[in-house]
Amino acid sequence: MQLKIMPKKKHLSAGRVPLILFLCQMVSALEVPLDPKLLEDLVQPPTITQQSPKDYIIDPRENIVVQCEAKGKPPPSFSWTRNGTHFDIDKDPLVTMKPGSGTLIINIMSEGKAETYEGVYQCTARNERGAAISNNIVIRPSRSPLWTKEKLEPMILQNGQPLVLPCRPPIGLPPAIIFWMDNSFQRLPQSERVSQGLNGDLYFSNVLPEDTREDYICYARFNHTQTIQQKQPISVKVISVDELNDTLAANLSDTEFYSAKSSRERPPMFLTPEGNASHKEELRGNVLSLECIAEGLPTPIIYWIKEDGTLPINRTFYRNFKKTLQITEVSEADSGNYQCIAKNPLGAIHHTISVTVKAAPYWIVAPQNLVLSPGEDGSLICRANGNPKPRISWLTNGVPVEITPDDPSRKIDGDTIIFSNVQERSSAVYQCNASNEYGYLLANAFVNVLAEPPRILTSANTLYQVIANRPALLDCAFFGSPLPTIEWFKGAKGRALHEDIYVLHDNGTLEIPVAQKDSTGTYTCVARNKLGMAKNEVHLEIKDPTRIIKQPEYATVQRGSTVSFECKVKHDHTLIPTVMWLKDNGELPNDERFTVDKDHLVVADVDDGDGGTYTCVANTTLDKVSASAVLSVVAPTPTPAPHYDVPKPPIDLELTNQLDKSVQLSWTPGDDNNSPITKFIIEYEDTMHEAGLWHRQAEVSGTQTTAQLNLSPYVNYAFRVTAVNNYGPSLPSKASAQYFTKAAEPDKNPTAVEGLGSEPDNLVITWKPLNGFESNGPGLQYKVSWRQKDGDDEWTSVLVANVSKYIVSGTPTFVPYLIKVQALNDVGFAPEPDEVMGHSGEDLPMVAPGNVDVNVVNSTLAEVHWDPVPLKSIRGHLQGYRIYYWKAQSSSSRDKRHIEKKILTFQGSKTHGMLPGLEPFSHYALNVRVVNGKGEGPASPDRVFHTPEGVPSAPSSLKITNPSLDSLTLEWDPPSHPNGILTEYTLKYQPINSTHELGPVLDLKIPANKTRWILKNLNFSTRYKFYFYAHTSAGAGSHITEEAITTMDAAGILPPDVGAGKAMASRQVDIATQGWFIGLMCAVALLILILLIVCFIRRNKGGKYPVKEKEDAHADPEIQPMKEDDGTFGEYSDAEDHKPLKKGSRTPSDRTVKKEDSDDSLVDYGEGVNGQFNEDGSFIGQYSGKKEKEPAEGNESSEAPSPVNAMNSFV
Repeated sequence: MQLKIMPKKKHLSAGRVPLILFLCQMVSALEVPLDPKLLEDLVQPPTITQQSPKDYIIDPRENIVVQCEAKGKPPPSFSWTRNGTHFDIDKDPLVTMKPGSGTLIINIMSEGKAETYEGVYQCTARNERGAAISNNIVIRPSRSPLWTKEKLEPMILQNGQPLVLPCRPPIGLPPAIIFWMDNSFQRLPQSERVSQGLNGDLYFSNVLPEDTREDYICYARFNHTQTIQQKQPISVKVISVDELNDTLAANLSDTEFYSAKSSRERPPMFLTPEGNASHKEELRGNVLSLECIAEGLPTPIIYWIKEDGTLPINRTFYRNFKKTLQITEVSEADSGNYQCIAKNPLGAIHHTISVTVKAAPYWIVAPQNLVLSPGEDGSLICRANGNPKPRISWLTNGVPVEITPDDPSRKIDGDTIIFSNVQERSSAVYQCNASNEYGYLLANAFVNVLAEPPRILTSANTLYQVIANRPALLDCAFFGSPLPTIEWFKGAKGRALHEDIYVLHDNGTLEIPVAQKDSTGTYTCVARNKLGMAKNEVHLEIKDPTRIIKQPEYATVQRGSTVSFECKVKHDHTLIPTVMWLKDNGELPNDERFTVDKDHLVVADVDDGDGGTYTCVANTTLDKVSASAVLSVVAPTPTPAPHYDVPKPPIDLELTNQLDKSVQLSWTPGDDNNSPITKFIIEYEDTMHEAGLWHRQAEVSGTQTTAQLNLSPYVNYAFRVTAVNNYGPSLPSKASAQYFTKAAEPDKNPTAVEGLGSEPDNLVITWKPLNGFESNGPGLQYKVSWRQKDGDDEWTSVLVANVSKYIVSGTPTFVPYLIKVQALNDVGFAPEPDEVMGHSGEDLPMVAPGNVDVNVVNSTLAEVHWDPVPLKSIRGHLQGYRIYYWKAQSSSSRDKRHIEKKILTFQGSKTHGMLPGLEPFSHYALNVRVVNGKGEGPASPDRVFHTPEGVPSAPSSLKITNPSLDSLTLEWDPPSHPNGILTEYTLKYQPINSTHELGPVLDLKIPANKTRWILKNLNFSTRYKFYFYAHTSAGAGSHITEEAITTMDAAGILPPDVGAGKAMASRQVDIATQGWFIGLMCAVALLILILLIVCFIRRNKGGKYPVKEKEDAHADPEIQPMKEDDGTFGEYSDAEDHKPLKKGSRTPSDRTVKKEDSDDSLVDYGEGVNGQFNEDGSFIGQYSGKKEKEPAEGNESSEAPSPVNAMNSFV
């Protein structure tokens, strides 16, 4: 968008009002600019530019000069009237007219009298476009007449009587200024008792003997003629009552003597004005002067009140010891009753003055020159007020409009003349006359009908240089009729300027409020109207500001030492700065002790007179900066014994260079207690918001005594300083004076702006609000704006209070929006915020995934594929796809039962995933749903699939019964999870000798329909370990283990853990009575006891029983972990298989081992169902468990075997 200037259109911020008002004053009159190039060929009606005052009092001793100047094109001619008739200056040899001007010069110094030229004059300036007239100029010569001769008798008065000395000056023109003096031309002293009235008389409230004198003289000064006239002196003698009686005794009878009571105290009486009430009339805008002078003894005091209101504070003044009340710039509102009160201890007296304020005519809207193009419309408005209401009359070219020819383009409506469809013949000068009995106003305003193409009056290729971050004003003075529109472009390619960055003024000036480096370039101003176009180029250069990067620091030095102040300046390389040093804002002393080099001021041999403020001033042609430091001179002090401690607090905190957002804090360090100060810590308190709470502001080195502090607007700051040395921090200094920073617009916007819908038809906009420091002023609000990202809608904005959320209702479901949140306060707006994209509320997806396909990988794993749903149907942020699957029906048992559904979630836009942990040989069903932030969409049609057979779980239980010398009976329950159709069982077993070593492994195949088997041809009194498997077509499953012992050949001796099997009598030898056997048994018992103690100790320490170590060394190579066909997942086995059998190697009393169910489970899968997947959807990790080492692992019991078992192992 191009930046244009249209007539009568402004967009101004409050901060630019003073500047804009100045610019507007340049163009508001709609006058043709007085540009020489423009005036060469541009016609313009006459305009009176200078004239003599309406009431023109002249000095009769000098030539009379009556001014009348006017401008116009072609230059106007001039003529005069005197007393309403043409004044032919050619016939009067004493009157001449200035060449090229209408000013009259009447030569009365050589001959002639001023009285001859008294009268009413009026000047007319005329050219082909019209005639302008001046005011009626009344010329009168000044007069300073003498006092009339009179004989003044001496005045004798008794002490305490009132007195009025009359002045009665002669009437002059203008009126004289009155004052009283003595013969020595010394002004007579005045007081509350003696004062001069407005009429010039000298009033005594009561006379005293010191008032006696013979030279009371009234003087009249006529300023116009610079003459002073003097009245005859008046003699006054004040005597006491006794003196007066003695004087009169020789001439008067006794009855004519004064009595003593005449000098007694008396209440006040008014000397002026007379009576209880009077009236005063004054004109609007003049000074209203009211006077009350009273006599009395003691001297009365005067008070003033307004009966029906209060006296205006800023316009009320008391003169002449409060005897005169003056109100400046009076208006109709000052009319009313004013009362003066004279009071002394004996009483009070009142006088009421009724004031009426009248008004000569004054302008409300004065007519303005009107420049129109042919065919345009316009109007002249002439509005005035006064008391009484003035009468408005119009003249055209100095002639009453009533007697001028009719003009069809002109219509008069009271105080307004309306023009329509004007042509060049409509050009004229109109006069508006507003008059009442107190005066008149006359204004000229021309109507100039022009058809002119645009002209740009600003010089071409003007170069403007501006300091960065300051306003830049580029001029484009223009003229044209019709009024042109102005456009500005930047750069050779004509990049248009936008209103959000630049400000266009009605006079064509382009303002860059904050000029930056990238503002440098060539700017083109283009003026257009229907008759043509004109353009002009100007150039702008932005310079770096001059800065003092190293400021002089406050210093306290002893007499006779040397001090140095540093002032390092950084400036734009194209500008040449000048650096000057001042002392106490004056020049440096002319003393060789002061030396100045590039960056330093050095003062040698410092004395007391050198103390003061030293200022470094850096000037360039574009800017000026300064910095100051104070030098304090102290007397040398004797060196005491060193005392080391923390410093004393700093003192004399002072705030200087107080700007809107920064201030310079200076201080005087306290005693460092013989340990140099390493740093100063500056803290601030916000006494307005957080009184009593101090925050760290800055930290400076221990050599600095000043700091430039950056401030936030709208904070009432107080500062304190803490000094730190190697012994610690000092106490904080006393708080500085408070400094309240001005409010400013926020300089940042809220952060964490988000747009998320909580419902399908809304948009919840949230942000992190600004804190108190960031608000920068009162009335913090936020301008929340939004619009659809993919539409052409305009921004919608609302202002909200200091909150952190706004809800937009009635939005479409899940539509992207552009969002802005801008901070503002009572001062203005923060910078334009960044746009953030959000979405309106989500709704549940509408479409289910299609083409769901299942690929069974193995008996526990399946891969699922599906087609993605269309993005528009998701109606929200795609979270992923969720698979519901459940076991529908077992292939082995066709019983239907309820199975809880399991869930796997695949994030993102994946279109396939793996289902692990399936049960082999089962029917499954599944469906797929798309998931967004609101929830799940509809389910796809159920998809059924079948898992193949897998290896079975271990048999549910194994019992060994009926032990005999060479056989054992095995009984078992089928696997709880056959995972297919059982084909057979495998039994593996091996003997264990007395040293717990395992013998060879034997195996045996058993039909699948068996649950009991008698194992024969075993060794007597031998321990066996059994491994029992079930098989399906997929292979062998996990095993269950058990141990058992065949019976001994000794009659009646059975292991205590063997069941009710009968002992065989064959091959038994009766050795119980043998001595060697008895000794052997004793040794065995002792050995078992020792072994039990050792095992108990090792068990408590967590050690392994040696049998486990031996079995680990003899693992059976034939028994290996069984894998699935693809080798992906290891078979799951229950952790119970790794637990040792209780009670050593003995089985429970019922000879059974109950195997825990080993159901597959999902661990760490998906979201919400403890699952984890790779990015392609595959399962992470494998089902795994500790495989029991088989068959070499043996018994891991931590308990010692029973004595009988140990005995059997030796047989």
